[in-house]
Amino acid sequence: MTTTQQPAPLLAHAAGATLTEQLAARFAERIAQRLLAPGARLPSVRDCAARQGVSPSTVVGAYDLLQARGLVLARPQRGYFVREAATPAAPATARTRSALPAPVDATALIRGMFQAQHGHAAPGMGTLPEAWLDAPLLQRALRRVCAAPEAWLRYGEPAGDATLRAALAQRLADIGIAAAPAQIVTTLGATHALDLVARTLLQPGDAVLVDEPGWAVEYARLTRMGMRLLPVPRDADGPDLAVMEALIKAHRPRLYVTVSVLHNPTGHSLTPAQAHQVLKLADAHDIVIVEDDTYSWLAPAHATRLAQLDGLRRTVYISGFSKILVPQWRVGFVAAAPALAERLIDTKLVATLTTPAPLEQAVAICLQQGSLRRHAERVTAQLHAARERTVRLARAAGCRFVTPPAGLFGWLDVGCDTEALALPLLDEGWLTAPGALFHATPRPTTLMRVNFASAQEPRFWQRLAALRPGA
Repeated sequence: MTTTQQPAPLLAHAAGATLTEQLAARFAERIAQRLLAPGARLPSVRDCAARQGVSPSTVVGAYDLLQARGLVLARPQRGYFVREAATPAAPATARTRSALPAPVDATALIRGMFQAQHGHAAPGMGTLPEAWLDAPLLQRALRRVCAAPEAWLRYGEPAGDATLRAALAQRLADIGIAAAPAQIVTTLGATHALDLVARTLLQPGDAVLVDEPGWAVEYARLTRMGMRLLPVPRDADGPDLAVMEALIKAHRPRLYVTVSVLHNPTGHSLTPAQAHQVLKLADAHDIVIVEDDTYSWLAPAHATRLAQLDGLRRTVYISGFSKILVPQWRVGFVAAAPALAERLIDTKLVATLTTPAPLEQAVAICLQQGSLRRHAERVTAQLHAARERTVRLARAAGCRFVTPPAGLFGWLDVGCDTEALALPLLDEGWLTAPGALFHATPRPTTLMRVNFASAQEPRFWQRLAALRPGA
């Protein structure tokens, strides 16, 4: 696999600006793009000078310029940090009841995804490589939908296209989840589905259990809605049930938002025994479990899902298609108990009125004809080979997988602060996903998420090993 890198240009004396100004402009651009998130620590003066080939006084001058512009702040004996952006005050109930600081700014990860579309190699990317996707499959489905456009002249059904919901009911049956079409509500992707559930079941100030590490966008979304995040540690043994029970007793949460299969970023999947214990806790304390199965098409059909064991009694099942079809096809869905499904439709009507029927009909065609299943089989075979190759490269570079490699992502210990490592790698054209992005509260960490499909380039691992302290 080859990639085109666009490393940052070297600082030059004849560039029309001083070296200090050029270096400050480079950091300012990274901050504006959110590739340096609020709260991120800039490299030490000594490290930055060595990597940029300039004097320490040049770096100090650049950092002073950034501080004068209000972009960074200096903390005595600690260094320079990206200034936190001003945010609106949270609702009073959330302010008075919250015991946790706001999460890391998730837009750093999202903006990185878009930056990867402009030539950067992206070992930290959250999607499949473009070359793995099947554009003709989508074109064929859309041509069939476009043959009868008269249905586009009116609003679609509030619950979503009936043909798609019927196909989804069959898909769920194939993975052991019994849900009638009337229990399924379509959405603008899985993130929209998570938002619908939260807006239907929560009020500002409510406590919500979340996996940690976990999906930064979910942390940010819930926090901005005024919820209190209760992080549950998650590792190769699953969620820490003792911590979960203690949090439940102390805070009485309403929801537990989790990924039971191919968890992002660890790749862990619940065993039947772990799933049973989670459901027992939820039953005992009247907690609704929101199961995000975004990566379902990359997982075995027999994988243990909470909704399968619970029968959608107190679980809400969410999934989508952007991770297996194309990111632009924002088609997702929620499956829930009948009464809750009706409430979700009401919330959807207020938020978006309806969802785009043409795209939903195209997805239904892909499901009904088996073309999506065959495409997923090809992708999982490619992913298996890519995972084996990436694991060999990572271990040869001296890295260690914290959880057994599985699915699209690996959760990797590289032996040094990955947030500090991300900036010099970015200078060389490599977009990474430091572990701090996957924690509900900022903290230094030696962990990093890698995308097995987009981390197969040996040069990346060689540079990562070379840039580690002491290399």
